[in-house]
Amino acid sequence: MAGIKRHLMLWGTGKPGAELSAEGAATVVLENPEHLSTLLGSDLVGPRSVVFTPGHAEDTDTPQGPVIAGYEGSLSEPGAECSLGTDFYLQIQNYGISAYMSVVGPTLIRVADEMDQSAYLADADQARQAGDFPDFLTNPVIQLADLPALGAGTAGDGPRRRLYADQDGVLSTAPGGARIGVLGEDTLEQVETRWLLSQAAAGQGPAAERPWLGRYLAAVGAVRDLRARGLADVKVSGFGGRLGAAAASVPADEAMDTTDALLPLLLWSGESAFVHDPASGRTFGLDPVAAALAEVLLVAGSVAAGSVYADRAGLEQVAAYFADAGITLCAAGDSARELVTAGH
Repeated sequence: MAGIKRHLMLWGTGKPGAELSAEGAATVVLENPEHLSTLLGSDLVGPRSVVFTPGHAEDTDTPQGPVIAGYEGSLSEPGAECSLGTDFYLQIQNYGISAYMSVVGPTLIRVADEMDQSAYLADADQARQAGDFPDFLTNPVIQLADLPALGAGTAGDGPRRRLYADQDGVLSTAPGGARIGVLGEDTLEQVETRWLLSQAAAGQGPAAERPWLGRYLAAVGAVRDLRARGLADVKVSGFGGRLGAAAASVPADEAMDTTDALLPLLLWSGESAFVHDPASGRTFGLDPVAAALAEVLLVAGSVAAGSVYADRAGLEQVAAYFADAGITLCAAGDSARELVTAGH
């Protein structure tokens, strides 16, 4: 069941998941159970696919095909509930009302209309300017749906990752997404080509005016992770302020940690500080001195640039520590990595 739930949440959020198979989509959600046989007869699924279909009695493995997982309820309608068996229930909510709703369990929040979009962007602006993240959004049991459409970018997304077929068999990657084919009429290659064309036509979406939205979403995930560990009042460097005076003295227009969604984040709660790596999901606890140096590396972008604001030897030591862990704190490219290697 854990693997099935993971597939469902990766489908809902659009987050990159496990390495994909060459055959079929990783996860497919059907709205109409009558479409199951048509789906299984297509190349949209392969042996490693997981298919969610309404009303199926139990999870089963087809002899030469995907895992079939039954669900009750809806995975597309805000205000609805989806259940897998008798021990997992997923609430579906609109973004705009979520701040006023009680959280009773795992919840997927959709930005479903213009009102939701306005509320989402207003919350992102508030976090960026004042460091105040919505309490409901950083709750450990809540996830935002369709992150690629909200500014996270489409890297790792697409019909080989996830597919949705509505009541009429119209295909998209998510409810409300662009039409990219029809079940029973289009091959995976055709669907993927249409998806790529739709992404090119759509451009950057909300990230066009706010290129930092991907980093905001990464910060939301990092705060949620620390809240799950019991920490409260979590702050994120670059959102409303900095942890240390050295990083704060870097001119805002020279800061290198403003838009890259995959660059590590520096967070703190009280006297505890952390570096979170969005790419791997790993989080490292740091003492106050190391945290201040890590923050300078992130903000300045390299050991050389950071040495204007902090001790170079200390910067090299912290950079080398994270390099040994497979994480790059510097955003300045090859020159920064050369400096880290030299310091190490």
